[in-house]
Amino acid sequence: MKLRRHLLIVAAGAAVVIGSVVAVPAASAAAAPSTLPAGQYTLSADYHKYDALNSALVAKLGTAPVHTVMDNANHDRTGITDSLGIAGYQTGFRFDDGDNGDCANYPQGITTSRDAIGTANSGNYDGHQLVLVSWYTKDGCDGASARSRITLVDWDATYPNKYRKILLVEATGTTAAPSFRDVVIHAGGVSWYGDYLYVADTAHGMRVFDMRKILKTDTGGTAGQIGRQSDGATYYAHNYAYVLPQVGTVTAATTSGTALAWSSISLDRVSKSIVMVEYTCASGCTDYPNRAPRAVRFPFAAGATTFAAATTASQALQLPWYKLNGVASHNGRWWFNSSGSKQLYYWTPADGAHTYGWVGGGESLSYWEDDANPDLLWSLQETVGHRNVFAVTQATYGA
Repeated sequence: MKLRRHLLIVAAGAAVVIGSVVAVPAASAAAAPSTLPAGQYTLSADYHKYDALNSALVAKLGTAPVHTVMDNANHDRTGITDSLGIAGYQTGFRFDDGDNGDCANYPQGITTSRDAIGTANSGNYDGHQLVLVSWYTKDGCDGASARSRITLVDWDATYPNKYRKILLVEATGTTAAPSFRDVVIHAGGVSWYGDYLYVADTAHGMRVFDMRKILKTDTGGTAGQIGRQSDGATYYAHNYAYVLPQVGTVTAATTSGTALAWSSISLDRVSKSIVMVEYTCASGCTDYPNRAPRAVRFPFAAGATTFAAATTASQALQLPWYKLNGVASHNGRWWFNSSGSKQLYYWTPADGAHTYGWVGGGESLSYWEDDANPDLLWSLQETVGHRNVFAVTQATYGA
């Protein structure tokens, strides 16, 4: 097992106090999720929407496999030196000073190569064990949303403590003159399954990307330049050396009368499904819905890492908690992270609901399966100056 163990390990279940954050033992919650009609929620998937344009881009630019991208990783991650004030803390890292203090870029979703391929070969994808984080970019510190990206982080003692940024793009133009533009989404959740990367698109469902189709781009030009340039041979991407083009769309629909808000997603490898959750408020919000949130499970096609052309949800829940930034599910168990309450909620139909102290600024969740060591829950913080990516022992937060 190559998971790094050189960082501080806190015994599962310990109560740790750092600043004003206190991790406490679970207490039964007064309320629990209730069941909704799963048949009200459907998906329509198209994995070939951009085939012709993407083929033209590949012919122009060429692809870079993941191992090549990581061989050229150019940012340093550093270890976390405390337990973040939470029980069951196991390990983690933070981004370099530039990314840690960047007020225009915000980390949101998290997934790993353990999601992609499971525990086989120590969770290595193309020779690397990886943590993948999705980000959205604003047009300046106080600007509107402008683009999105992912970060691939080496999490393997064989390799340096490095990471690389990859811009998410959407193909445009014609097959004779292909180009690409920014993907302007919040990227609030991300799931990696097989070769496909699913990124939450708040108002629509998910954007789909193929990790085998990372494109190489020119790194000259200005930070504002994107796509094919006037000479027809140069392709800029805001100075990024690599871009990942969208290959398809997964569009959600409902007969319930209220469209789903795809705030975060996560992969459940046991049931071979993606679960999603909504960020909503009890009242008083202007930028988010003021109603009870929902969590919905959508199964992949049998034996595939893709959705069928049409998919009906297999489970739907109405939740009693609010301001939910993260969701995870595994073997019939559910976890929900509320940044607003600094709490992590655990629920199963048999055990009921339990509440745990959690970090501030918490975002998405990802379940890490392990054959040789305790399973983990990975998460991250978006707060400027405090962008930690960390793992806790799953058993600390539910059976």
